[in-house]
Amino acid sequence: MPGNFMFVGLIHLALPDARIIHVRRDPRDTCLSCYSKLFSAPQDFTYDLAELGRYYRHYDALMAHWCAVLPADRMLEIHYEDVIDDLESSARRIVAHCGLEWNPACIAFHESTRAVRTASASQVRRPIYRSSEGRWRQYGAHLKPLLAALGSMIEPNSR
Repeated sequence: MPGNFMFVGLIHLALPDARIIHVRRDPRDTCLSCYSKLFSAPQDFTYDLAELGRYYRHYDALMAHWCAVLPADRMLEIHYEDVIDDLESSARRIVAHCGLEWNPACIAFHESTRAVRTASASQVRRPIYRSSEGRWRQYGAHLKPLLAALGSMIEPNSR
């Protein structure tokens, strides 16, 4: 869920050896994805583009804090775009970070028949795809409040 980042400190206190995986994505794509989903639990910040941009900035600042204060081996940062570019390398980094043995099923997730009850339920039945990367561009003219709220977080030459 989009608000899980708020619990990183609590997770670390309750489970000091827990491994945390932080997946980053282009802020515009992240926010557009949140804005376009109807979550099962209220996520009020996702209903307004400007509020969503401000929320994302707060998320980014809090995650920078957790990266600075947690032991270096507790959190692994993965970039969504890197996963798309090379799923196996990214998956191997995650599995190694968790101290687990590699299993080829990690990259064949879409073949699993287990129940999935998340907003991305239909996506996990498909192999990795690129169509969500840069998706914000097709809505750019409608995202002005979001883009203004994100401000300097947007890199001029980002993918």
